[in-house]
Amino acid sequence: MAIALAAPHAAAVDAGRSAIAAGGNALDAALAAAAMLTVVYPHQCAIGGDVIALVRRPDGSTTAVVAAGTAPAAVAEAAAAWSEVPRAGAGSVTVPGMVAGWTAIAELGAVLPVSRALAAAAEVADAGTPVSAGLVRALVSRADAIHADAGLREVFTRDGALLAEGDVLVQPALAASLRRLAADPRDFYDGEIARALVRTLRAHGGVHTDDDFAGYRPEVVDALTRTIGDAEYSVAPPPSVGAILLGVAAAGEREPGAPELLEASVRGARARGAHLGDPAAGPVDLEALLALDAPPLTGPGEPRPQGDTAAVVAIDDEGYAVTIVQSVYQTFGSGLLDPVTGILLHNRGGAFSIDPASPAVIRPGARPPHTLAPAIVDRSDVTVVAGCQGGRAQPWILAQLLPDATDPATDLDELLGRPRWVIGDRDLGHDRLTLVTEPGVASDVIERAETLGLGVAAFPGPADEAGHVQFVRRVGDAGVRDAASDPRADGVAVLVPAP
Repeated sequence: MAIALAAPHAAAVDAGRSAIAAGGNALDAALAAAAMLTVVYPHQCAIGGDVIALVRRPDGSTTAVVAAGTAPAAVAEAAAAWSEVPRAGAGSVTVPGMVAGWTAIAELGAVLPVSRALAAAAEVADAGTPVSAGLVRALVSRADAIHADAGLREVFTRDGALLAEGDVLVQPALAASLRRLAADPRDFYDGEIARALVRTLRAHGGVHTDDDFAGYRPEVVDALTRTIGDAEYSVAPPPSVGAILLGVAAAGEREPGAPELLEASVRGARARGAHLGDPAAGPVDLEALLALDAPPLTGPGEPRPQGDTAAVVAIDDEGYAVTIVQSVYQTFGSGLLDPVTGILLHNRGGAFSIDPASPAVIRPGARPPHTLAPAIVDRSDVTVVAGCQGGRAQPWILAQLLPDATDPATDLDELLGRPRWVIGDRDLGHDRLTLVTEPGVASDVIERAETLGLGVAAFPGPADEAGHVQFVRRVGDAGVRDAASDPRADGVAVLVPAP
């Protein structure tokens, strides 16, 4: 047996290799990598964040694990005084779903205990890890937030200066928390870790309670699956943005061409703002999302994430495949790191709305609309497992890549190296919906953007905002075929023989 694995950091892939050597399958390799990423790539994902995943099992079923955090029970009273939902601080924090999500993924077929992945991550947090180039970019981008919070300042500065590339990042408090979670993952929700996080959140003005944490459970449901052309796409259901990926991919199948894909993506951006919310908390028009029903955009959009997410993908010859996309939302999340536990808290609650007519209106126990869009695509005898960092642009990033990725003649490394475009507003640093291109994007895409009335801008080169995509692919009887990790990140893709 062989297992293909891709992740945006070499240490995460090494953790996956170790799990495979210990007899683990694709789920074990991915979980080991995911846990390690929270130590070595904390600006993009931390155990104080969320995770959305897809798991394919040998019987062919595909299950979504939606571990999106829920708003505290007392949030309505707090929100009554807001002119908009806070984008940082305690008001932006929902109950983090990541640890519960990992447990749910493991229960779908992992061989090794989650405790093994957590203990390995703890060792690296204690011993230290070299600061990567991606982490340095993130530190510089949020220097003010790092210096403003005592917890972040303790971990990410030295003698008053931000850590530099190659410096050793040591996180002893986080290591202790990871070891506690290795003994009992529920400690995050009803143990000492939960109580410490609630204390910190309340000290910063939050309304979170022990009961909010103790009551959290992830959603484990069938994936949302649609046939598009001769391919079957599987994504996570709302509040994930996966339905928009399906809609954009379907539009691209009906009218092939990069300009047409751009036009569909514009409709997708509008449909997301109009229709995406939490179906467990209120009505969500799934068919409107899939059809890219596109009223004019309203509201200010979401702030620039600058590296919000990390994805891990894996597939093996036994029939297991998994894509884990985990996130703190914006870089360094809420800007709060609990000094007792060493846990950085996300700010995914910043995606809520205070507009009572919005499907994303903030309410007790609701989950915010989520940018995370794991995907599995089957075409004939080819299976592609994909995950992506890229904020709100994930559907159009993946829609540019997945059709070619399912062609076994396409070299995945070459595909990930191609220039991309994204659209966005505040999330890309613009005051209106804007096309932003990497060098080499075809001129007809830019011309269509101008026709559609979009702003047009350019990245100076390959850009983090164009996504960090991870791919693994299996082709027919040949078993596991290949893997690729986006050159825009610090990642590695490997094919590892199982013992």
